[in-house]
Amino acid sequence: MDARALTARTKLSIGEKIGYSCGDGAANFVFMTMILFQLNFYTDTLGLAAGIAGTLLLVGRFWDAFFDPMMGTIADRTNTRWGKFRPWVLWTALPWGVMMVLAYTSPGFAAPWKIAWACLTNVALMTLYSANNTPYSAMTAVMTGDVNERTSLSSYRFVAAMIAQLIVGGFTLPLVAKFGGGDTARGWQMTMGLWAVVCVVLFVITFATTRERIQPDPKQKTSPREDFGNLLKNGPWIAMFILTLAHFSMLAMRGGTVFYYFQYYVDREKLYEFLQGFGLAGSAGAAGGGVWHSILDTFGLIVDAGRTNVGSVGFSLLNMSSQFVTVIGVAFSTALSIRFGKKAVAITGFSLTTVFMAGFILLPPGAVWATFVMDWLRALTYAPTIPLIWAIFADVVDYAEWKFRRRTTGVIYATILFALKTGLSLGGFLAGWLLSFYGYQANAVQTVESLTGIRMMVSIYPALFLGVVIVCLVSYRISKTMNLQIQDELAERRKLYMRDAPVAGTA
Repeated sequence: MDARALTARTKLSIGEKIGYSCGDGAANFVFMTMILFQLNFYTDTLGLAAGIAGTLLLVGRFWDAFFDPMMGTIADRTNTRWGKFRPWVLWTALPWGVMMVLAYTSPGFAAPWKIAWACLTNVALMTLYSANNTPYSAMTAVMTGDVNERTSLSSYRFVAAMIAQLIVGGFTLPLVAKFGGGDTARGWQMTMGLWAVVCVVLFVITFATTRERIQPDPKQKTSPREDFGNLLKNGPWIAMFILTLAHFSMLAMRGGTVFYYFQYYVDREKLYEFLQGFGLAGSAGAAGGGVWHSILDTFGLIVDAGRTNVGSVGFSLLNMSSQFVTVIGVAFSTALSIRFGKKAVAITGFSLTTVFMAGFILLPPGAVWATFVMDWLRALTYAPTIPLIWAIFADVVDYAEWKFRRRTTGVIYATILFALKTGLSLGGFLAGWLLSFYGYQANAVQTVESLTGIRMMVSIYPALFLGVVIVCLVSYRISKTMNLQIQDELAERRKLYMRDAPVAGTA
């Protein structure tokens, strides 16, 4: 294979990029449900105490975090005609769908057995998530060696993720109410059944439309000890590991408490008036509302006659509108990174996000418009960082191959995902523990102290975690110039051992 052919193979078609993006769209039906609703499901539907619920999140996500490195090692050593990582997306698809439903099923058990059920189903779902998402994430580094194509691929991926997040954040609670008809447990089971079907279909599309191209040197010897040992000598990996830990602690803490913020802090009358302006405050099921009103009513996005779902509808509107803004921001990430470099864009984006997020502490209960505008600004500035961070992970894989002459794609992504899941564990645990510390009581009028805790968890506390993220990015050493140097040097090396190698996944 000559240099020209090698270069041509790094260019991905739009169809392959869209197909790959479907996998992250599917993953976000679990991820965003976990971030936004799992804590609330445990406290307000299963009836678990907030402290116990937070501990369950910690256990499940910690297990998932520790399983990730094992999964990365297994994936690196998987060899099939479809490649190393792509087959796992297919193999885990159906079990993933089944476990999604079970994890959000409320059995008629006594309290101790109910806790055990929640723990076991959460651990099983997190295990399948890891077995699917660790290889899926690693595919970014093996589908193409072109750094700009990777950024573009990540942008497609996260546009799909944002669309999925918009759907999950906007429609989950209304569908739970609609399907449940007053029985939230039944509503959760049916809603997650619908999402599970969507996930399985999307995973099959990802498997069918993608290919693996970048392969390790066939002379590379298997050595897990050396693979993991080199990580401690890899400065960019260390920076990204700590960044990921802090980043996803922030996402879990804030994501898990924004619904509480709408349900208990935002002024319900002001929110109702705000929703009226969007045509969402007419009585659900009322005649004469027109086709659009009927469609919204079908998905549970109309405030009911008793106004019992004002918080849910408001929260759904915030999620959908913010995710729409996020999609716009993600679309500009590739152009911004080519012009200024991934590191510079990410630092700027996270810095502005920190300011807008911390600003929530200043908002009074009746400032509904300000709440939405502040979150739109947060979403817009945060959006370009999302695909760039994942493109940076692929750069870390290349850096490790360039420096140590060993390609350990699965191990690096697995350990980054270990940090991600540990961050989710920590953030979810802290959210549950802080709710308990501040005196939160489910389905009750909250005290001033508990409302203060909820406000802090959507503003100041997550902003502190983002401060750590910014410090890590400042210390990250792979510049735009260095990135291109690594790309070119690795391309020359690969020509020596890829000349006669087949492209994985051609069948």
